[in-house]
Amino acid sequence: MWWVCFLLFLTPLVSAQTLRCGACPTIGVQSGFDLYRYLGRWFEITKLPASFESGKCIEANYALREDGTIQVLNKQMWERGRSIEGTAVVTDPKEPAKLGVSFSFLSPVGTYWVLYTDYTSIAVVYSCTDILRVSHVDYAWILARSRFPSEETMRNATEILEKAGVKPCELIPTDQTGCLDDTM
Repeated sequence: MWWVCFLLFLTPLVSAQTLRCGACPTIGVQSGFDLYRYLGRWFEITKLPASFESGKCIEANYALREDGTIQVLNKQMWERGRSIEGTAVVTDPKEPAKLGVSFSFLSPVGTYWVLYTDYTSIAVVYSCTDILRVSHVDYAWILARSRFPSEETMRNATEILEKAGVKPCELIPTDQTGCLDDTM
């Protein structure tokens, strides 16, 4: 019975996320993933709802640090510009497409799994947070190297997410219009 109270407590915290029953699913990631080719600037094109992303012109920049970790710099236009810096690490060298990301030494490390990327135009990313193996919160993103990828590229990326169990109708587009790179 305690877990019901716990879940009721968590519900407001995940209300803007995609809460599902059961533990996180097992999802395959890109084999032969090359982290060095993945580094650089990516624009968020669409995503599952996430309360921490409510702005427009959302982008992420990944850069290798001297200590081997990856600097994650997320930016979004929200009133005036807003950014947050985090750290990503490869959690298992045998599966380099599975990264752990944290934006504060107080926050737990979240999953960041690259399901697919061609490195030059599109990336499909999935994350899942398990809640006592009773439920889980899904996050998913389609990222692109340009703010406006082709329809065919988006169709292919959406199909990859659908195969991973993400319903395309749940994805919300990120507004990439009117973005001024020097305001963030």
